[in-house]
Amino acid sequence: MKIEKLNDNKIRITLNLTDLEENHIDFHTFMSNSIESQKIFLDMLDKAEREVGFVTDDYRVMIEALAMSDGNFVLTVTRFEAEKSNTTYKKRKVNIKRKVNEIDNKKAIYCFNTFDEYCSFCNFLNNNILKYMNDFADSMSLFEYNSKYYLVISNIHINTNLLKTFCSSITEFARFIEDANLFENKLLEYGNLIMKDNAINTCINHFC
Repeated sequence: MKIEKLNDNKIRITLNLTDLEENHIDFHTFMSNSIESQKIFLDMLDKAEREVGFVTDDYRVMIEALAMSDGNFVLTVTRFEAEKSNTTYKKRKVNIKRKVNEIDNKKAIYCFNTFDEYCSFCNFLNNNILKYMNDFADSMSLFEYNSKYYLVISNIHINTNLLKTFCSSITEFARFIEDANLFENKLLEYGNLIMKDNAINTCINHFC
């Protein structure tokens, strides 16, 4: 991990592949706003305070995260006086603003703008949590409709510990569809079934 002080109110933190592996994180894990990702970021701020005197107590901070093509992260951290800030970050409560739709029934549908975006999501699962996916839902099917791709997840195991992780991860790639039961009827009538039941593994085996 490399920490550079750009000015009195801004630092750059660079993490290489070794740093990521040691902390068991990647871009989506960091952006998930989980307890683990908050702890990692707070540890970075503490290290920045010790090494370059970048104090964030009583400040709000804005984070700009960039994933490089070589697998490294570059995080630019800017601090603001609390009364002047319109950001969503605090030192002791990191809150990366993002919308996560909680699944409260046994069916959910997500819309991917392109097939490549769907493949990217499947590849992410393959690299992170795929081994647990059999415990998540009984069926995952992929439909094409109006040049977009819809993942229909049926018989979700609501009580699984994987549910929050899955919801946080997929929002990086797809949009949550309201009223899943009604929209599924539209897909069954007008859409094209691309992959049935085991769409995640099918995509990984053939396209990732």
